[in-house]
Amino acid sequence: MISSKQFFLGVVLASFLSGILVLLGMNLISSPSQNSDFETPPVAVTTSFEEVESTVKDYIVPEGINFLKASRKAVPAVVHITNTYKSQNNSTLSRLLGRERRSRRSTGSGVIISPDGYVVTNYHVVEDAEELSVRLDDNRRLDAEIIGTDPDTDLALIKINTNNLPYVKFGNSKKTEIGQWVLAIGNPFDLNNTVTAGIISAKARSINMAQRSRDGLNYSIESFLQTDAVVNRGNSGGALVNLEGELIGINTAIATNTGSYSGYSFAVPSALVQKVANDLLEFREVRRGLMGVQITDADGTLTEELSGVLLSGVTPGGAAELAGLKEEDVIIKIDGETINTTSQLQEMVALKRPGDDVKVTFKRNGKENNLILTLMEREKMMAENVSEEITTTFRIEGAAFADLTSAIKEQLNLEGGVQVLELGEGTWKASGIREGYVITKVGDQDVEDLAAFERMIQRKDKDFYVMGKYPDGEKEYYRIRW
Repeated sequence: MISSKQFFLGVVLASFLSGILVLLGMNLISSPSQNSDFETPPVAVTTSFEEVESTVKDYIVPEGINFLKASRKAVPAVVHITNTYKSQNNSTLSRLLGRERRSRRSTGSGVIISPDGYVVTNYHVVEDAEELSVRLDDNRRLDAEIIGTDPDTDLALIKINTNNLPYVKFGNSKKTEIGQWVLAIGNPFDLNNTVTAGIISAKARSINMAQRSRDGLNYSIESFLQTDAVVNRGNSGGALVNLEGELIGINTAIATNTGSYSGYSFAVPSALVQKVANDLLEFREVRRGLMGVQITDADGTLTEELSGVLLSGVTPGGAAELAGLKEEDVIIKIDGETINTTSQLQEMVALKRPGDDVKVTFKRNGKENNLILTLMEREKMMAENVSEEITTTFRIEGAAFADLTSAIKEQLNLEGGVQVLELGEGTWKASGIREGYVITKVGDQDVEDLAAFERMIQRKDKDFYVMGKYPDGEKEYYRIRW
C-alpha cells in the first residue's frame, strides 16, 4: 500500500518531467536563430490577394509635414472676440408689451492681417454688436470697432487701436490643392489658441446655407475650402493656414447634425477674404459686380454638357443680356479659367468690381463662343429691372410705400399689397419694420393696392396693426403707434 509521502513525491516528479517535455517541444518548434520575440523578423505571408512584403521598413515623416513653423507664425495673430449684443424680441407679444431686450454675449475668433490692428472675422461673430472686445495672444484685452461687414460672404473687418502686432500674411487660396496639409487655429469652446491639423478635402464647395436678402434675391457667395481639420463653436472667424503659416481661409462653418464637429469644416478662401477686406477698408462696403443671371450646375441633366454653369435665366437689362448671353447657354470659362460649377463662377465674379470687363467662354447648341461682359452694380441692375413697374409712391411718417412688382407678387404668391421701399425716422421705423416688408392687411382689412392703402392710412386716428411678410417668406405683424 502506497503511503501519503510516496504519493506526494510521485506527483512532484511527474510535474517536473512534464515541464521538461513542454520546454523541449517549444525549442523544437522555434527557429534556432531566434533569440527573443522582439527581434523576430516578419515572415512573408501568402494571401488570396497578394504576397505581403517581408522587408522591415523605417517610415519617416517627410520634412515638409512640419506643423511647428506654421503654428509659431500664425498662433500669435489669432484673437479671441467677445460680442456683447441685445437679444432680439422675436416674440411679437414681447415686442408689443415693450419688454426690453436683454444683453447677451457670444464669442468667436479673428485674424490680425496688419501690424496696425486690422482684424478679419466672420460677420456672424460680430452681428448686432453693441460692444466688441478682442483678447490678444499675450492676454491684452482691447475694444474694437467695426469697419464694415459683408453678410453675402459672412465676413467682417474690425479694428483695434494698437500697433506693432503680429499678423498673418495672405496666401493664395487658388493654388491650394486637394490633399494639402492645413492648420485650423481658433478658440473653440473658449479654449484659446487651439491648433488642429487636417487636409484640404475639396474646393469650391457649396453647402446651401445662404439666405435671401430682404429684396427677395440671393446674392450670397458659397465657394468654400472644405477640410477635415477639427473646427467647433468658437472657431468661427479663425485662421486656416498652409504649412508656411500663410492665411488661405477664414473658418466659417461645419457640417454637423449635433452642433459639434462631425468630420468636415468649411472656410472662406483667402482670395475672397482679401478682396472683401480691401473693399471694406476703402469704401466701408463691398463693391461687387453682377452678371445678372440665374444659374445651376451643368451636369448632363438639363443640358448635354457634363460640366460648366447652365444659365437658367437672364435678368432683363442686366449685364449678361446686354452682352448677348441667353437662357440655356453654358458658361465653361471666365477669363480663360475653366469653370466646372456654380461655386467656381460665383467666386471668380466676386473677386471683381462693377465696371470690370470679363471674358466669358460659353457653349450654345454645342458650339463654343466668346464675348466680353461688363459687370454691373446691384443697385443699377435692380433699378433697370423694376423702374418701369414702380411709378408711384406714397410717403408718410418717414416711410415710402409702392405697389408690388409682378416679380414680388409671383414670388410670394400674392394678388395685392404694398411694399416698404424706404424707411426714415418715424413711427414706421420705430415699430420694427424693415425695408422690403410687404403689407397685406391693415387691421382686418386686405390691402389691394397703393391707392387703397393710402385711403386706409389717412383715415386712421389711433394705433393699428399691419400684417404681411418679407420677400424671403418670413411672416410678421407690427403695431403702428399713430
